[in-house]
Amino acid sequence: MTKKRLLAAAKRHGTPIVVIDHEVIRRNYASFRRHLPKVQAYYAVKANPAPEIVRTLYKAGASFDVASLPEFLLVHENIERLPAKARQDFIWDKIIYANPIKPKETLEALDQYKPLLTYDNREELAKIKRYAPRAGLVLRLRVPNTGSMVELSSKFGCDTGEAVDLILEAFRIGLVVEGLSFHVGSQCTNFENFVQALNMAAAVMQEARSRGHEIKILDIGGGFPVHYDEHVKPFGLLASKINAEIDRLFSKDIEILAEPGRFLVATAATSIARIIGKAVRDGKPCYYINDSVYHTFSGIIFDHCQYHVKAFRKGETEICTVFGQTCDGMDTISQSEELPKLEIDDLVYSEDIGAYSNASATWFNGFAPAQVVHVNER
Repeated sequence: MTKKRLLAAAKRHGTPIVVIDHEVIRRNYASFRRHLPKVQAYYAVKANPAPEIVRTLYKAGASFDVASLPEFLLVHENIERLPAKARQDFIWDKIIYANPIKPKETLEALDQYKPLLTYDNREELAKIKRYAPRAGLVLRLRVPNTGSMVELSSKFGCDTGEAVDLILEAFRIGLVVEGLSFHVGSQCTNFENFVQALNMAAAVMQEARSRGHEIKILDIGGGFPVHYDEHVKPFGLLASKINAEIDRLFSKDIEILAEPGRFLVATAATSIARIIGKAVRDGKPCYYINDSVYHTFSGIIFDHCQYHVKAFRKGETEICTVFGQTCDGMDTISQSEELPKLEIDDLVYSEDIGAYSNASATWFNGFAPAQVVHVNER
C-alpha cells in the first residue's frame, strides 16, 4: 500500500492498527499456484486466522490446513456463510487437520466429517481408532530442518525407519492411510531440505507399495520463504527444485498438497504505530511506540522474526532503539533501526507483518491488541 493510504487509514482508525491488503493475498496465492501448478495450497490458518482471510482464500481456490478444533470451526463457519453456489464444491475430506497430536474431545467432534488427520506414533493411532475411526490418515515424517527459522522436527514426525511399520499398524487396526506428509521448518531458506524430504517420502512410499499399500497423497507441508530481505532466494528457484523432484520421484496420478501460511499472508499486512515517548539512553536516541512484542510485534518472540520500523517523516537518519509500550524490559522491537529525528505523535510503520504477528497478540499489561483493518476485500 502507498504511504498516503496508510496515513489515511491511521487518521481514520487511530493507532496502533494493522492494515491487511487482500489484493496482495490474492497475488500471493496466484504466485504459489503459478510456480507449483501440481500442488494444491491448503492455507495454514494459524499464520493469520482472520475470518476475512479465510473467505478471500477460499474464493481464490484454496483449501485449509487447520491444527485445532477452533480453527476447524472457524473455517466451517465462514464457508457456511458463503452463498450455496460458492461452497457447493467444497470437499470436507480435503481439509487437513495437520496437528499430529489431538485431544480425544477434538477427535470425537471431527469424526462426523470423516476428516483427513496426521499422526506420527502408535499412541495417536490407538486414540484415532477409538475416537475418530472414520478419519483418513496421513503419516508425518521427520525430515531435516537445517537452516529454517522455526524448527519443527524435534517435536513432530516419525523416523523413516519406522514409517512403514506405522502404516501397516494403521491398516491392521482397520484405519486407512491415505498419505504422507512432512514439514521442513518455517521460513526455510535451505532449499535442500525440500529435496531431501521429497526423496525420503518417495522411499517410504516405495517400501509401502512393496508391502501392499499404495499411498495416493503427498503433503509437502509449509516453510515456503518470504522475501523479508535480500538474503532470501527467490521462491521461483525453490519451486523449480520441487517441481523437478516431483516429476522425477512420483507418479503422475499422485495428489500433492502443501500448507503455505506465511507465504500467503506475510507481505499483505503493514502495522502503523505512534511515537508515545522519546529519550536518549547511553548516547543513543530511543523511541517508544504504542505497540509491542506482546502485540503486533509478537513474531519477534514467537517467530524469530525481525521487523524493520520505518518513518513517514523524511530526514537524515541515525541508529536508534525502538521500544514497545509495556513495562517489560524484554519489550524491545529493535536496537539498531535507522530513523530520522522523530517527535512524539509521529507515526511509524512496519511492512511484511501479516504472519504470526497479530495472530499471537495478547492483552499483556492491559494493552489491547492493534485494531485490524481489511482493505480490497471482494
